[in-house]
Amino acid sequence: MQPLITIRSVNHYFGSGQLRKQILYDISTEIQPGEIIILTGPSGSGKTTLLTLAGALRSVQEGSLCTLNQELNNASSDTLAQVRRNIGYIFQAHNLLDCLTACQNVQMSTELDRALMKQEAREKCVAILSAVGLANHVDSFPRQLSGGQKQRVAIARALVRQPKIILADELTAVFDKKSGREVVELLHNLAK
Repeated sequence: MQPLITIRSVNHYFGSGQLRKQILYDISTEIQPGEIIILTGPSGSGKTTLLTLAGALRSVQEGSLCTLNQELNNASSDTLAQVRRNIGYIFQAHNLLDCLTACQNVQMSTELDRALMKQEAREKCVAILSAVGLANHVDSFPRQLSGGQKQRVAIARALVRQPKIILADELTAVFDKKSGREVVELLHNLAK
């Protein structure tokens, strides 16, 4: 089986000159289809940097990083965009637009699929919001939602297009232990 992500000898730096600081040191691994990988480490250890590199959101500086069989080091902007279309991102901050309802925030992700009709897109969004426990908040604005509910909207947005890879940055940070476990189980079940 072909790995979804292959990382070989990746190094990454921030800053330049005397302020240049290495954040990733010779990272190598493979991630297979169906695997759930959890990165742990102290703040500033490079977890988010590695996720953004694997998700084609940041440029690879040194080493080889293949996501969905595409080499990302020196990849064209078109190649990076094509890789990103197949990834569902759940960011540490929800990144919801305050002027849009929960459904509209999720529906923005479906805009990448031009063949999907507006009514069909809304139906998919309502279904995924229901799956994450927000059936009664489809038309709520972010200001009307709790932190955990906003995170569930972000999860729905990441899953609505059924991406090949889901990358989540501090997925359970806004949840208590019980709710965090429920969200991880929900994500696992929806991914299956």
